[in-house]
Amino acid sequence: MTALPDRIRELAADPEASFVLIARDGGVELLTGELVDVEALADIPLHGEDGPREVFAMVPYRQVRERGFAAQDDGTPLRCLVVAEHERTDAAGLASALPSARIPLHDGGFDISDEEYAEIVQRVIAEEIGRGEGANFVIRRDYVASFEGDDRTAALTWFRALLEHERGAYWTFAVITPGHIAVGASPEAHVVARGGMVTMNPISGTFRHPAGGATRETLGEFLSSTKETEELFMVVDEELKMMSQVCSDGGRITGPHLKEMSRLTHTEYMLRGRSRLDPREILRETMFAPTVTGSPMQNACTVIQRHERAPRGYYSGVAALFTPNAAGGHDLDAPILIRTVYLDRGRLRVSVGATLVRHSDPFGEVSETHGKAAGVLGAIGAIERDLAAEARDDDAPAPAVLADDPEIAALLASRNTRLADFWMQPQDVQPGGRFAGSTALVVDAEDRFTTMLAHQLRHLGLDVTIAPWSEVSDDQIDAADLVVSGPGPGDPRDGSSPRIVRMQQVVARRRAAGAPLLTVCLSHQILADSLGIDLVPLDSPYQGVQKTIPVFGEDASVGFYNTFTARVAPGTTRVDAAEVAADAATGDVYALRGERFASIQGHLESILSRDGYATLERLVAHALR
Repeated sequence: MTALPDRIRELAADPEASFVLIARDGGVELLTGELVDVEALADIPLHGEDGPREVFAMVPYRQVRERGFAAQDDGTPLRCLVVAEHERTDAAGLASALPSARIPLHDGGFDISDEEYAEIVQRVIAEEIGRGEGANFVIRRDYVASFEGDDRTAALTWFRALLEHERGAYWTFAVITPGHIAVGASPEAHVVARGGMVTMNPISGTFRHPAGGATRETLGEFLSSTKETEELFMVVDEELKMMSQVCSDGGRITGPHLKEMSRLTHTEYMLRGRSRLDPREILRETMFAPTVTGSPMQNACTVIQRHERAPRGYYSGVAALFTPNAAGGHDLDAPILIRTVYLDRGRLRVSVGATLVRHSDPFGEVSETHGKAAGVLGAIGAIERDLAAEARDDDAPAPAVLADDPEIAALLASRNTRLADFWMQPQDVQPGGRFAGSTALVVDAEDRFTTMLAHQLRHLGLDVTIAPWSEVSDDQIDAADLVVSGPGPGDPRDGSSPRIVRMQQVVARRRAAGAPLLTVCLSHQILADSLGIDLVPLDSPYQGVQKTIPVFGEDASVGFYNTFTARVAPGTTRVDAAEVAADAATGDVYALRGERFASIQGHLESILSRDGYATLERLVAHALR
C-alpha cells in the first residue's frame, strides 16, 4: 500500500507513461502496461504468445461505423492498454495521498448557447420525430473551460475529488495516456459479460436534487412524470433488441431501481441473458447505449450526425476491461463514457446530452444539460458543491431509504404493471412450440425490434432467420413458410427511399404468391397502402405510447412507435380482401387480416405490449392457416 501512491506520482510525472485508475467494488485498481491503438474491436489484442491477457480499452463513438451506422470520423483512437501489472488498494488510503488543491476554471461555458440548443431540440422534434425517423434522440452539447496547471496533476486531483464526493458511480476512473486524458464517474454499466452471463443496465430519467437533497415528495413527483417513465421504457426496449441479438435466451428484465449520485437520481432496469459470443463481438453488437444515442439505434446515429456540430470523441462510447477467466476466455466490464471530464493542454471538456422525445420541452432539455454538467463539475470541485444536497447519513444511504419508502416503492413497482410479463420471465426457448417445423424469415427495415420479434417467434416454435432489407434475396423470400416484414423508420410513402421500395417489393411478392405474410408497423402501413387505404401522419406521434386496441374480437394492450397511420372511415370493417380492426372514432387502422396474411401497427414484441405475445400467436396462426 505504501508504495502505490509513490508509483502513481512517478507515472504522473512521466509525460510518456500510460496508466489507468479504476475505483469499483470498494477499492481502487492501478493498471499499467503497453499502449496499443487498433482499428477495430476485433483487433483488441486479447491473446499473446503466452496466452490470454488482460486489456483495458477506450472505445470511441466513431467505432459504431463497424455496425454500418453513421458517425463522423474524428480519428479518436480505439486505445488499448495491454495490462502488465494490475495492483489494488483501498480507496480511502489512496485518496488521501493524491493532490487535493482546488483547481479553478476560467472562461467556462457551453459551446452552444441555450437558445441555439433549444432551437436544435425543436428541429429534432419537428423534423425527425415528427417525420417518423425515430422515437427518441440524444443530442449533446459540451461545457468547455480552461484551467492552470498540468493535465495529469489535474486528472489525479479530480479523481480524488470524485472518490470523496461522488456517490453511486458504477466506475470512478482516470485514464492517463499521452494525448488523451479522461477522468469521470460513470453511473451506468453498459454491458457486462461474466461466465457466459450478459448484463445490461439501461438507465434513464434524470432527477436533479433540489437544495437540501431529495425528499419523498420531490422524488415522487419525478417518478410520476409520464415523460421520464416513457424515456426509461423506450431505452429498455432498445437494449432488449441488443440482448436478443447477443443472447440465446433473449434477455429478462428486473427492476426498476433507483440510481442515486451526489446531485442526480436516475431510474434503471437490469437485463440479463446468456451468450457464448466472444466479448469483443458482444461489445460490437451492443454499440452503443440508447440512453446516449436514441432509438431506433441505426437512424439515431444518422440524426446525431445531422444535428451535432462536432464529432463525439469518446463521449457515449465505453471504457472496457477484458479480464481472462478460468474457462480460457475473457470476462467484460464496460461502463458508458458519460459524466466524464476530458483534459487537453489546460482545456477541460464535459459532454452532456438530453433525451429528446415527442413531448420534450426545449428549455426543459436545456436545463437538463445544465444539471448534468453541474453534477460533474460540482463532484470534481471545479464549481461550488451543494453541500446540503450532498449531506447524507453514511450508515443509511439515501438510495436505500428512498427506495424502501412505501410510497416510492409503490410508484416504482407500479411501472411494471404496464409491461409485458413475457420479458420478465425466464427466456429459454424450449423445444417444440405451436408452430414447430415451420420456418420464418424476418426482414429487417433498420429497426432491431426484429431481434425481439425473432426471439418471440422462436418461443412459438418457428425456425427463424433475420435478413436486412438490403441483403434479402427473392429466393429467401419465396422459400420461407412465413415472412415477417418488419418495422423501420421513415415515411412509408417515400418512393425515393431504396429501403421503402424494397420493403414494398417484399410485401407485394408474398401477396402475389398467396404465401403466409405478417407485417409490422412500417410494413403494416405498406400493406395498407397496397390495399388502397390512405396513409396519413398522426397529429402527435405515438413514440413509446401504450394503447388498448381492438384486434379482431379481442382487446389487446399494445405499445406503439409510429408517426404515420393507415386510416379508414370510422366504422369500416373491411377493405377489399382485408378485414380491418380500427379505432372507432378516428378510423386509424390497428390491424389487418385476409387470406394468408395478417398485419399489426403496434409492436407486439415491445415491453409495452402486455398482450403482445398472445396477439402475435393469434396473427401468426391466421397467416399460416
